[in-house]
Amino acid sequence: MTQPRKRLISLDDTPFYHCVSRCVRRAFLCGSGEGYDFEHRRGWIVQRIKQLATIFTTDVAAYAIMSNHYHVVLRVNREEAEALSQEEVIERWCQVFKGPVLVQQFRTGSSLTEPELELVNEIVEEWRKRLSDISWFMRCLNEPIARWANQEDNCTGRFFEGRFKSQALLDERAVLSCMAYVDLNPIRAGMADTPGSSDFTGVQERLGIEPERPAESTDKPDTEAPLSLAELMPFSGSEHHSHQSNHLPFDLSDYLELVDWTGRAIRDDKRGAIDKNLPSILGRLGLPSKDWLDTCCHIERRFGRAIGPVEKVTDLCKSLDLSWMHGIRHCRRLYPQTG
Repeated sequence: MTQPRKRLISLDDTPFYHCVSRCVRRAFLCGSGEGYDFEHRRGWIVQRIKQLATIFTTDVAAYAIMSNHYHVVLRVNREEAEALSQEEVIERWCQVFKGPVLVQQFRTGSSLTEPELELVNEIVEEWRKRLSDISWFMRCLNEPIARWANQEDNCTGRFFEGRFKSQALLDERAVLSCMAYVDLNPIRAGMADTPGSSDFTGVQERLGIEPERPAESTDKPDTEAPLSLAELMPFSGSEHHSHQSNHLPFDLSDYLELVDWTGRAIRDDKRGAIDKNLPSILGRLGLPSKDWLDTCCHIERRFGRAIGPVEKVTDLCKSLDLSWMHGIRHCRRLYPQTG
């Protein structure tokens, strides 16, 4: 049974979420083949994700643009949204939507009555909530992509499935495994052999490699004035060096080593083979190597709405008023409870 989004997301329990959006009827979002070439759409999606990350109080930790779906790992910063001034909220929201005439008059300094100012305040507070709302982020991402794709395909109708899938990432181990799962999607799908050749993924961007783009394609403009593009969420440099909320609590070199090792281990010609020289980060986080590899191949299938230690999944169930959540058994295997 379909659940309302408010029963799937609880920012009080975690700011990190893995989101997946798929095309209807297995339509081609990107990719190329006999009679079609939609590779340029990958650039549309990456550009749009990064534009929205500068508007919403949301950081992007990882992404992967596939042929008929895309993955993105987001961190929502609700505190940043609450700290924005009224003018900053209006400025951000009006980069995506025009806004009502009353707010436009307020922006230009027109004289407003007391009731009109109260209405403006109500509108702005609603926008403030939306700036830290994953549903609005995904809506503002999917709607223009669907519109552009339909224009290009000369058709109308729904392009994406009605709802995106979201999974709560309840601790740093869950964030790490989900980021690796997302970054390795092209390798699992046989589209690439190494992280560096995995076009339009976060790990390729972190390696400083530009994806190959069709010579004739350009990024799709979505506004008359181009928006700035956000950088990927940075790594702190050391697990013990910095715990800033807007940094990932790992070392970039450790993460790249882990993704590279995992990618080699899950290739068809390497399946089941585990290198004795495991990346040290696995040991530091207490992640079993065999279960880690299994997770990096089946994270959507093995887990439901949340990934993390059993006690945190239980707490999330209480917050969302749920009696049970799919994937508890796999959470117990991969993320053993700590004393």
